[in-house]
Amino acid sequence: MKPTVDILIEQLRQCFGQMPDPRNGSNTRYRFDDIGMAAFSVFFMQSPSFLDHQQRFHEAHNRNACQSLFGINRIPTDNHIRHTLDGSDCEQLYPAFDHAVEQLQQNQGLDDFLRLNGRTLIALDGSQFHFSRKIQCPQCSTRTKGDKVDYFHNVLCATLVADGHNRVVPLRPEFIRPQDGSEKQDCELNAGKRWIRKNLQRYQPLRPIYLADDLFAHQPFCQELLELGGDFLFTAKPSSHTTLYDDLDGLELQRKVTRPKRAKGRGRETRTYRWCEYRLPIRGGKDALQVWWFDMQIKYRGETTYRNSFITSIQPKNTNIVALANCA
Repeated sequence: MKPTVDILIEQLRQCFGQMPDPRNGSNTRYRFDDIGMAAFSVFFMQSPSFLDHQQRFHEAHNRNACQSLFGINRIPTDNHIRHTLDGSDCEQLYPAFDHAVEQLQQNQGLDDFLRLNGRTLIALDGSQFHFSRKIQCPQCSTRTKGDKVDYFHNVLCATLVADGHNRVVPLRPEFIRPQDGSEKQDCELNAGKRWIRKNLQRYQPLRPIYLADDLFAHQPFCQELLELGGDFLFTAKPSSHTTLYDDLDGLELQRKVTRPKRAKGRGRETRTYRWCEYRLPIRGGKDALQVWWFDMQIKYRGETTYRNSFITSIQPKNTNIVALANCA
């Protein structure tokens, strides 16, 4: 039976093999799937000079890791990789993300990610992967600083995570880029809405709870997520949720204090959890969405080392508040 990593690499190669090849004529000496896998190998090995090193190693020893690990028959140059792949549709690689989840399910690899009675956690967060003041394309986002213009590319990443677990699983992303028919620049929140519309049903069998920062903790996004059948656990800052915190003021809160064991001689943390037994309005107005609220504070030797508050669609209770906070 093949190791899982070999199966995943084969599936990724198949995705590259099904992508349209923009080349013609005599410049097709390298297979398109080899070019794609060569690009992937740089990130896999975390070395920008990996391909050059493998070319020299192959000349000296007639073998290389590109061939043994990724099945690359001939190693193309860096420029040829860039020129060939530039303009390719990244969404054609999305099945590779799905294959990874399928492999985990088939091999019980998802069991370690289960929390809160068999639920999984999917974190949504934006990331910048290109920045320049010279290189630009029609898909760039821009910002102006004085007389200078920044050109950059962002992506909304969706990632399967679990508290206390040192591995994560990337899921299908959503690129933040100008949308057809829209005069406004795209943003992380709009990309989040597109992501849940496209993918929420795809990942529904995982019974996910969605995690995100305060940017997503507002009624339009939360309401749409609930209407599509999702649950959320989002950071909620007092500065951006004034109505909620005004209503919270004066209410009697439930409280739980724990002191987890720590290494000998390092002292103990004190963790305090507070939650409200009633749902609170996420904003002002009669049509305000009602949400659950809780917060968490960590003290070490009398000094506060962490404090944050959250809103969620899952009711906090004495029996689940610690697990909820750990996930958040």
